[in-house]
Amino acid sequence: MQLIAGTSEISLSPGVAAIGFFDGVHRGHRYLLEQVCGQAVSRGYASAIVTFHTHPRQTIDPDFCPALLTTSEEKVSLLGETGIDYCIMLEFTPGLAALSAEEFMRLLRVRYNIRVLVVGYDHRFGHRREEGFEDYVRYGEKLGLEVVPANAYREGEEAISSSAIRLMLNDGMVSEAAFLLGYEYFIEGKVVGGRQVGRKLGYPTANVEPDPYKIIPAVGVYAVRVYLQGRMYGGMLSIGYRPTLNNGTDMSVEVHIFGFSADIYGERIRIGFVRYLRPEWKFDTIEELIEQLHKDAEETARYL
Repeated sequence: MQLIAGTSEISLSPGVAAIGFFDGVHRGHRYLLEQVCGQAVSRGYASAIVTFHTHPRQTIDPDFCPALLTTSEEKVSLLGETGIDYCIMLEFTPGLAALSAEEFMRLLRVRYNIRVLVVGYDHRFGHRREEGFEDYVRYGEKLGLEVVPANAYREGEEAISSSAIRLMLNDGMVSEAAFLLGYEYFIEGKVVGGRQVGRKLGYPTANVEPDPYKIIPAVGVYAVRVYLQGRMYGGMLSIGYRPTLNNGTDMSVEVHIFGFSADIYGERIRIGFVRYLRPEWKFDTIEELIEQLHKDAEETARYL
């Protein structure tokens, strides 16, 4: 997949495209992009995706701090797995936000040579998102841009959405979220110095400083996979406030990596969430905490 920045000087082949923020690149997104690729192949065109570097609401509402499933770089990496030829990455500026749907479609047709636009079943675009599919078809007829509807991907009665997956993660439902995503939800972050209490309990941990815009699943203990130095390790991860140890009010993200003991301060690691194990509990004694950690490790080993 070729990444096209919004300011690039380009000459693209005629293309079939879909528009969206595509946070998470979940199974619903992938189904839409399969349709884009299918339309492209049937016409002998290139396939393309039109997306945005930052969440559009950050421009419309500057105080909005998004909690995202993927960073821009992660999104591009996941989109690269879909078979799409081009990813057109636009900056969602106030000027772009002010464009009507027809003006935006003209931009796609003239600048990026988009000949066919595949529109999701509930997707709206353009200033204030006031227009709908029939309007897009009418504008497309004037612009020489065919507009075709996409089929929705559903699990049961519900369509998959990024917002539904975010709610699952906020409730700790990481295995359910993984099913809708099509992969384990993951965070990446730098390993930073901690209080080094875990090693005294027999379970040394790496304290992770995750990306500030990424969703951190609900407070609790999880079975995870850790990707580090080109290898994958099993691990158990705690998100919370360490109430038994009275370590203050700052939330920590700490992972114990099975079979690993090297110094990795300053390194970036990736953590894939496999299963929620339990809530964060306050124990009466350190001995009770250690006993529970043994049980958590055994349960984690079964899931991994």
